[in-house]
Amino acid sequence: MELIQQYPDIEAYLAASESVDHEHPLVRAVSDRLADDHPDAYSYAEAAYVYVRDSIPHSMDSGDLRVTWRASDVLERRTGICYAKSLAYAALLRARGIPAALCYQRLTEDDGSDPVIHGLVAVLLPGEGAWARQDVRGNGPGIDARFSLGGERLARRVRPELGETDYPELYAEPHPVVLGVLKAAPDRPALDRTLPAEL
Repeated sequence: MELIQQYPDIEAYLAASESVDHEHPLVRAVSDRLADDHPDAYSYAEAAYVYVRDSIPHSMDSGDLRVTWRASDVLERRTGICYAKSLAYAALLRARGIPAALCYQRLTEDDGSDPVIHGLVAVLLPGEGAWARQDVRGNGPGIDARFSLGGERLARRVRPELGETDYPELYAEPHPVVLGVLKAAPDRPALDRTLPAEL
């Protein structure tokens, strides 16, 4: 799948913002700790991926009722849905000067019902000619996502026959629809009821 940059300047995918707050002391502390054992960009990107995927439970899996929408909050509270976990991973990448973009899929149940937008991160490592999408959602029964540059290892592959799709756009910031539902939800059950079905 060909990914489409939304901004001509790569700096947009390195910037700090309200939700990708990689200048926050906690984000910096986690980044520094990971970089101590993984000094090169490739091993750091994989270590940060594993950290977010495995150390921060997906709130729907864990039953956590809190909603997070800022990278530092995800790292502090150790909870979030795919959108929030993607913000944390993007912030950890950008903290080390590695371009990171937010991107999305539209997924459904096996019968094509209940469409929902799923969040991913695309990383651009030095010397690589293309962005590589990563899925930090978290593994479990039937889900085996892994860090990969040579072929995608996402939680789910889209099934076009069910109306599923990969959105090719690479966003420097969360899509406004995604950020809007995260910010508006008082708790995760409310968020579950308002998750977007399309972008």
